[in-house]
Amino acid sequence: MYQIGGVSDHLHIITHLHPSVALATLVKDIKLSSSDYIKTQRLFPLFNGWQVGYAAFTYSPEAKNNLIFYVQNQEIHHKDQSYKEELIKFLEEYYIDYDEKYLF
Repeated sequence: MYQIGGVSDHLHIITHLHPSVALATLVKDIKLSSSDYIKTQRLFPLFNGWQVGYAAFTYSPEAKNNLIFYVQNQEIHHKDQSYKEELIKFLEEYYIDYDEKYLF
């Protein structure tokens, strides 16, 4: 893991993933362990669990430092752009077809 951070409605994780590890397995493990920790430590009393879905993007290793900086500045970034706007921008920027009814 290189960086993790976010705001009230989402988070970003910058990491590398060994080819033998399935992305879905990694996300499942993160969601299960963090949900258990949040609940047992009573960190957020209204926390009911993570959303069902997730989004994942790959980048070149050369982009790592820019991505880390981006995640470190989420609060500033999201003063001007919502999570929904950000996700749609990424999908469109990388020509990924989507149906908005499945996003939120």
